[in-house]
Amino acid sequence: MVFRSIINFFRRKQSKIEIKKEVNLSRVVKEKESLEKPVEETIKEVKERKRIETEGRAEEKRKEVLDEEREKIEEEIVEEIQTIEKEEIKEEIDKEILKKKELGKKKIKIHKDKKEIPRVIALANQKGGVGKSTTAINMSASMAKLGKKVILIDIDPQANTTSGVGINKYNVNRTIYDAMIERADINELIQETNIDGLFIVPSNIHLAGAEVELVNMMMREQRLKKIIEPIRDKYDFIIIDCPPALSVLTINALVAADEVLIPIQCEYYALEGLGQLLRTIELVKNNLNSNLEISGFVMTMYDSRTKLSGQVVDEVRRYFGEKVYKTIIPRNVRVSEAPSYGLPVILYDPDCKGAIAYINFTKEVINYGEKRTWKGT
Repeated sequence: MVFRSIINFFRRKQSKIEIKKEVNLSRVVKEKESLEKPVEETIKEVKERKRIETEGRAEEKRKEVLDEEREKIEEEIVEEIQTIEKEEIKEEIDKEILKKKELGKKKIKIHKDKKEIPRVIALANQKGGVGKSTTAINMSASMAKLGKKVILIDIDPQANTTSGVGINKYNVNRTIYDAMIERADINELIQETNIDGLFIVPSNIHLAGAEVELVNMMMREQRLKKIIEPIRDKYDFIIIDCPPALSVLTINALVAADEVLIPIQCEYYALEGLGQLLRTIELVKNNLNSNLEISGFVMTMYDSRTKLSGQVVDEVRRYFGEKVYKTIIPRNVRVSEAPSYGLPVILYDPDCKGAIAYINFTKEVINYGEKRTWKGT
C-alpha cells in the first residue's frame, strides 16, 4: 500500500513536470510564432512600401513625361492659334484697307459729282443792316480765292453787292431786271470782277419796278429759277443776294436756291422778324421748292466789348443749335471801309480780323455742303 502510494506520488509528480514542460513548450512555440509573425509582417510592409514608392516614382515619372508632352502640345496649339489669329487679323486688315479704298473711291466720285452740280445759295433776311450784302460779297470773293468758280446775282434794287465788287451801279445799262422781264438773256448780263473766278450779274434801282411788272406775269415766283437754269452747270457756286424784304424778288430767290443762308446781327433787334422769315421759307419749301433747306445762320457785327453780343449769340445757338456756323464775323472797321473802295475786305486788307473771319466762315460753308452731299448719298 505504502509502495503503491509512493509510486502514485512519483507518477503525479512526473505528470506535473511533463505538463509543465508541455506548457513551457507551448509558450515557447507561441512566443516564437509571435516573434516570427511581426517579422513577416514587417517584411511584407517594407516590400509593400517599396512597391508603392517604386510605383509612385514611376507615376511621377509618367506624370512628368505627360506634363512635358502636354506643355509641348499646348505650345504647338498656342502657336497654331497665334498663326490663325495673325492670319485672321491680316485678313481683317486687308478687308478694312480694301473697304477704305472703296470708300475713298466712292467719296472721290461723290465729290466729282458734287462739282458737276453747283450749289445755289440765297442770302436772305428781311431786316436791313445785318451784313447780308457784305457777307455775300466777301463769301463769294473768298470762294473764288479758294479756287471755286462763283457768280454773284444781285437782286437787291439798292445794288450794294454790285458796287461792293467795283462796278458802278449808276453806269450799268442792263441788269438782272432785264432778264426778269424777259428783255435779255442772262449770259448777256454777266460781268467779270477784279477777282479771278468771281463774276456778277449786276443790279440797280430799276429792279424796284420789277415787283410791279411781275405781278401780272405767269409763274412769277419761278422767274429767277428759269433765268439761272442755263448757267447752273458753269459755276461751282451761284450766290443770290436778296433785298431786305419778303417781296416777290426774295420769293424768287428762295424758289431758285438749293439753300438759304441767314445773316443775323449780334444786336437786340436781330431776332425780330426772324420767325416770319422762317415761316416764309417753310411755305416756299412746302409749295414751290421742296429741295430748299436752311444751310445755316451766320452771326455778324459781333462786338466782343459788349455783353449783349455774347448773349445774342448764345440765344441763337441755344435755339438753332448746329445750324449756327462756328465762325463769328466781328465788327471791323476794315470790313466797313472796303465797299467804298469797291473791294472785298479779303483784297482790301487780307490780314485784318474781318478778312480772316470771312475766309474761315467760307471754308465752313464749303465743308458743310460736302458733308451734306455725303450724308445724303
